[in-house]
Amino acid sequence: MSSKSDGAIIILSSPSGAGKTTLVKKLSSFENFEISISYTTRIPRLSEENGKDYYFINTLDFNELIKKNELLEYAEVFNNLYGSSKKKVIDTLKKGKNVIFDIDWQGTKQIKNKNLEFKLITIFILPPTKKVLLSRLSERENNDEIIINERMKKFDNDVKRWTDYDFVVINDDLETCFQEIEVIIKKKLKDIDVSYDKDKIYNHVNKLLK
Repeated sequence: MSSKSDGAIIILSSPSGAGKTTLVKKLSSFENFEISISYTTRIPRLSEENGKDYYFINTLDFNELIKKNELLEYAEVFNNLYGSSKKKVIDTLKKGKNVIFDIDWQGTKQIKNKNLEFKLITIFILPPTKKVLLSRLSERENNDEIIINERMKKFDNDVKRWTDYDFVVINDDLETCFQEIEVIIKKKLKDIDVSYDKDKIYNHVNKLLK
């Protein structure tokens, strides 16, 4: 049973390259906000550190975590496995810290279905255009066309998941998007009603899918 002193679960999801990881890192600078560091079988990028960005493990060890029911959620994304430690997350929440997740719709669905006794805020981030997304992916992936094409193939399916989330924001300008997310989270943590323009998002998604 959760108490009023417990932290909240805050999930940010998006199509690959829309900026959720940067936004999660910015949120983690707030007092009592902590990132849930996922386990992954993916090879680290040059800028990534084990234990800071992810816990990089092999597939055998990951499957052992699944077998022992030690993961709060897990999913296969672009042929790699990702998952969150159940114990670490719950222990952090019970210390009164808000836990921020940088996960996709599969992990979000699993957490929602668990009906945990903690406050849950889910936010989906959209790019302003496909062209901008492609540019961001090219920069992040050092123009690796195989990786970029792989991610763009999943774009349409990922974007359609926006309806599964409590809130949706467009990351046209990073600071503006961050401020929108900050307002949403602060209000929700205080149980203040907050909404977003669903018609605007619906029209924006239709443009992205053309």
